[in-house]
Amino acid sequence: MSQPVAIVPPASEPTARHRPYEDLQALATGTLFVALGVIMFNQAGLLTGGTVGLALLAHYASGIDFGPAYFLVNLPFYVLAWTRMGAAFTFKTFAAVGLLALMAHYLPLGLAFRHLSPVLAAVLGGLLCGTGMLILFRHRASLGGLNTLVLFLQERLGWRAGKVQMLLDGLILLAALFVADLPRVALSVLGAVVLNLTLAINHKPGRYLAV
Repeated sequence: MSQPVAIVPPASEPTARHRPYEDLQALATGTLFVALGVIMFNQAGLLTGGTVGLALLAHYASGIDFGPAYFLVNLPFYVLAWTRMGAAFTFKTFAAVGLLALMAHYLPLGLAFRHLSPVLAAVLGGLLCGTGMLILFRHRASLGGLNTLVLFLQERLGWRAGKVQMLLDGLILLAALFVADLPRVALSVLGAVVLNLTLAINHKPGRYLAV
């Protein structure tokens, strides 16, 4: 049986570039999806990985609002983004982090779930966060922090973003045992697995050529 031939653009054709309005739409949509996932996690008392998970840990442990905690957790990682990923990536990431902090704070004022199963929150929240991050990744943006590190490792070393993110998320979720009971942590792991499988399956080097 003949092997399938990969379809790549001819050398004479430059890689397609996103237009500014396309980047703006992606930033708004991606952060909205992630914010909805975070709201589901928060209402169900679940956690996740990445800097979102670190901010949720700070929220559960100290009572500080998620938005400010998330913004502050990301500050140290902007140096890596600027020096390793470039100014455009850093600016988009800063904008995405700011939008997510605002959306996570203000969306609950107009959106509430009367009943939300923790299992459903884990699955739907994971899918929403994973899809939102995928949109941001494909427009050379991230949600800061570990997302920046993961993208850097994929671009420089070829390490799959989803797999590296899953490893780091697992370590963060171990820390969740100090602020949540075992059933909540188990459901948080389910949500993180759903999130990272979404990235691992859909975000592979060379598959998406627009920049």
